Amino acid sequence: MATPVVHSLREQIREHILEGIVEGRWQPGERIVERRIAAELAVSQTPVREALRELESLRLIESSPNKGVRVRELTATDLKESYPVRAGLEQVAAELAAPVLAEDVSALEPEVAALYEADRTGDGEAQVRHTVAFHREIVKAAGNAVLLHTWESLGIEVWTTLSIRWLSPEPRAHAEDHAEIVAAFRRRDPAIGELLKTHVLSCAPRI
Repeated sequence: MATPVVHSLREQIREHILEGIVEGRWQPGERIVERRIAAELAVSQTPVREALRELESLRLIESSPNKGVRVRELTATDLKESYPVRAGLEQVAAELAAPVLAEDVSALEPEVAALYEADRTGDGEAQVRHTVAFHREIVKAAGNAVLLHTWESLGIEVWTTLSIRWLSPEPRAHAEDHAEIVAAFRRRDPAIGELLKTHVLSCAPRI
C-alpha cells in the first residue's frame, strides 16, 4: 500500500495518535498527554491540540477540565451508530456513481483482488484497508465533493478497525460481497443504491 500524502503537521500528528489508539498504545479510558506527544514528536503543543480536537469530533477521545484528554470508553452501540449514516451516504454515492462505474470499474477491481488474497490468508488488517478503499472509490466516483468530505469525516477506517479490535467479531470473508457489487454496477442494476446500503448495514457490529 502506498504511503498516503500528508498535507500538514496537524494531519501527521492526528495520524500518529490514531495509529496509537488503533494499535492499543492508548487503551480506552487512558489519558493522552498533550505535552508528552509534543515532546515525543519535537513539535509545539498547538498542532497537537488541533489534532486532538479533530479526534474529539470523531468521538474517539473526550476531554474534561478535571481529567484531561482520554480515549473514550467505546461501546458496541458507539461503534454501531455510524453505520446507518454511512449506509445512507453510500446509497446516494452508488446512485450518482452508477453511470460512471457501469462504463469502467477498473478503480474497484484491484481492491476486490486484494480482498480475495486477504480472505485467503486471514489478514484482518488488509481486509479493513481494502474494504474501506473499495467503498472510498465508489464515493469518489460519485463526483460530489460535499458527499466525499462528509463520508471521510465519519472516520470509517478507524471505526471499522476498532470494531474488529475491540469487539473481536468472528472472521468473515469480504471479497465475494464486493465482487457482487462490482457485478451490479457492470449490469447497471437499478437497485444498486439499495444494494450498497444493505451491504453497509450488514457490516455493523452486532450488539
